Amino acid sequence: MSDETPVATSVALSELSSLVGTTFGPSSWRIVTQEQVNQFAELTGDHNPIHLDPEYAAASPFGGTIVHGYFTLALVVPLMAEVIEVTGVSTGVNYGLDKLRFPAPVLVGARIRVTSTLREVTEAGGGIQAVFENTFEAEGQAKPVAVAVMIVRYYA
Repeated sequence: MSDETPVATSVALSELSSLVGTTFGPSSWRIVTQEQVNQFAELTGDHNPIHLDPEYAAASPFGGTIVHGYFTLALVVPLMAEVIEVTGVSTGVNYGLDKLRFPAPVLVGARIRVTSTLREVTEAGGGIQAVFENTFEAEGQAKPVAVAVMIVRYYA
């Protein structure tokens, strides 16, 4: 299994709609450390011991500390950037999510990556709206750890 960062598929904004149904990725693997989880807890104020206290978490059904679901989601932007680059854009913004699920936990220290499928492209709000279904996997786990249907708006 390669640890090399993939080369992103470069797509002109004007050609994006022709790629509906295309899957991009997977991204490279990224390790999530306890230090990163602790920093995320400080930034967000989410101090649930399942994320921060190894002794507490060891007695849980997970057997160890787990990554905040929203921390996993926050990695979507840098991981997607590894697999698709939309060109001819002055700016792109996250418009929202249609669906978000965390089917399985991410144990701290696990390696995760994302695969992104372009589901829809439409004109909206003076730009182009793209809907991506992002599936996060953790190495060695059968179930995805997150599935996020994300809406991005691109402006020329």
